[in-house]
Parts: sequence; structure tokens; C-alpha cells
Amino acid sequence: MKYLIMIHSNPSVRNLWEEFSDAERFEFGRAHLALTEELVASGELVAGEGLPDPSHSTRVSVRDGRTITSDGPFAESKEHLAGFYLVDCDSRERALEIAARVPDAVYTGVEVRPVLDLSGLDL
Repeated sequence: MKYLIMIHSNPSVRNLWEEFSDAERFEFGRAHLALTEELVASGELVAGEGLPDPSHSTRVSVRDGRTITSDGPFAESKEHLAGFYLVDCDSRERALEIAARVPDAVYTGVEVRPVLDLSGLDL
């Protein structure tokens, strides 16, 4: 089953990052690379990426047939998606085990959500 492991961030987490030494930042990145390499080797990694802060976002909606866009950041929410891993593993427990190894889990929320399997739908 596929699970999306979402890494959340907020201004407090960003402030912690700013306080990290270069060595701490290097180790943080190395921990992400090690986890990625392990998941590739096990065949469980489908995709994984980091995302820039919301100031690089564009929100898209369609109203009355017109496409409307607005640039971030979006004041309604201080928390934002900072990155993700999409994994395909045997169980929810395994997905939670992987999520606990995401370096960000020490500092912020890491959410695990099953991905709906829509392959059986007749469209």
C-alpha cells in the first residue's frame, strides 16, 4: 500500500533551522539522504522531495470557467508542507516506522496518510 509521509514546517521550525550550525545542517541533510538511499534499496520509495517555503507557491482555482491564480504566502495558515516521501510498503506500521526516521520528526509534525487506490474504478 502507498503512504504519503508529509513533512510540515512553520516559523518556529524555520527559526530552529536558522540557529543550526553548518555541521548540524550538513548532518540533517545527510540523514535525509541516508533514509532515501535505504528506501530506494528496499524498493519502498516511490518519490520524495523537499519543497521551498510558501512564498514560491501559486494557488489555482476555477470560477465560472475562469482560471484564477494567487501567489503565496497564504496568511490563513502558518504551517506549510515542506517536503514529502511517497512510499509503497507492506503496512501502516512500516510507514509509521519510516516516518519516525524522517529527521524533521524531531522538530515538527510528520504526517502519514494512506494514498487511495483508485485503480479499480471504471471511468
